[in-house]
Amino acid sequence: MPLHMSRLILYVHDVALLKSFYQTHFALPVSEEIEHEWVVLQAGAVEIALHRVGEPYRKLSAKPNHSNAKLVFSVESGLAELHDTLTRAGVPMRGLKRYDGFPQLMCDGEDPEGNVFQLSQAD
Repeated sequence: MPLHMSRLILYVHDVALLKSFYQTHFALPVSEEIEHEWVVLQAGAVEIALHRVGEPYRKLSAKPNHSNAKLVFSVESGLAELHDTLTRAGVPMRGLKRYDGFPQLMCDGEDPEGNVFQLSQAD
């Protein structure tokens, strides 16, 4: 029986802040919302759900983020321009990079709570 990933849940401190970040910079539409507690963003075949952390964790700092997950977004073209736009908007971005034998241009960045995302464009 094949499995298909449908949703990734990120536990976050500030649902509204991250909702705004992903809508502003990636134009992800909202499909579900409970104000300040829960938001589901449509990101292609996989939804990104932002779930407010539980009460015992709310006093802990949102940064540094020690998550070992990375959200990967693919773009068809214009990655260098998108990288520059995000950098100018104050989004922490690392440089564009390539790996030998891997036909992708890519770069990493961080959302306001330190979750790492990657932008990737096939050659």
